[in-house]
Amino acid sequence: MPATIVATCISRNKGERKTPVDRVELRPDHGIVGDAHAGDWHRQVSLLAQESIDKMRALGLDVDKGDFAENLTTRGIDLVGLPVGARLRIGEVLLEVTQIGKECHNRCAIYYQAGDCVMPKEGIFARVIEGGTIRPGDEIRQVDGPVS
Repeated sequence: MPATIVATCISRNKGERKTPVDRVELRPDHGIVGDAHAGDWHRQVSLLAQESIDKMRALGLDVDKGDFAENLTTRGIDLVGLPVGARLRIGEVLLEVTQIGKECHNRCAIYYQAGDCVMPKEGIFARVIEGGTIRPGDEIRQVDGPVS
């Protein structure tokens, strides 16, 4: 079964949960158009596996896609097993992994509810190499080396 996008999510402000939308437009060296985290930096797009969200749900939390402030919710790909520099092709979009996990400076609401949060350990970040549109259901493929 191929790895896929489960949800595409955006937020207008940093530090808040993201809202699922029917598609997102990605711009090279920028990120997702209309998302608070877009810009000229290394964490333009965030990804988190549905499997990670399901672990938190199993702890009794009422959480879903976008609640960990991830842009792309995935299924069927070992995100944290990807090395920095790995490239992912999602339709016409090409992403390059720039960071695995992150330091959580301020404990989020999820942390206080569960005593833990998956995004700092299991979320990954990427920059946009080639832009385009991503929708739920799109296949994710890891590709080798530079792609033109």
